[in-house]
Amino acid sequence: MTRAAVFDVDGTLVDTNHLHVTSWWEAFRQAGHDAPMHAIHRSVGLGSTDLIAHLLGEDRDQDQDAGISAAHKTLYGTYYERLPAFRDAGRLLRTLAANGWTVVLATSAGGSELSALRRAIDADDAITATASADDVERGKPAPEPVERALELAGAEAGRSVFVGDTVWDMAAGSKAGTTCVGLLCGGIPRAALTEAGAAVIHDDPADLLAHLAEGPFG
Repeated sequence: MTRAAVFDVDGTLVDTNHLHVTSWWEAFRQAGHDAPMHAIHRSVGLGSTDLIAHLLGEDRDQDQDAGISAAHKTLYGTYYERLPAFRDAGRLLRTLAANGWTVVLATSAGGSELSALRRAIDADDAITATASADDVERGKPAPEPVERALELAGAEAGRSVFVGDTVWDMAAGSKAGTTCVGLLCGGIPRAALTEAGAAVIHDDPADLLAHLAEGPFG
């Protein structure tokens, strides 16, 4: 039976969360909104529309949404050629693939952003497929991105593991029926990840790789 190792990307394999925070903060500022960076940080991992709604509320002027999202995309795009993968991120994916896991990405990124992230990870030889924002109607914390990743892998949820760095990741993976591994490198506290459904917590990809035999990948 196929077993899938499903990975979030931003903040999990690539050190981008604070780049997103800065870009969203400036996008909101340009639109006349004062969005605190700590609140933006806790919202990273949501799709663009959901993130804007989470921070500005459902009673906001929704006509601004497209402009704010476009501004974020433009600002964040200036980092595409220098996005830093976390240490051992690519090695982790290759090790799992060599151990018989089908590696799939589940991310809210799409298009040129996803391409930039994959270049940073530099492990395309280990990645079987990607469930991106372009493939689902609802992003995390809905289970659809993880479910789509499992579908692409041909894997059962009960035999699969989802690795992420946000509470939205843990919620999505739990709803999809996978075992969830939380990483602290995205900046979300251990307690928040555990409360959201993480069965195991590691510092970053290098720490997870060093302890593969001790957890759900063992």
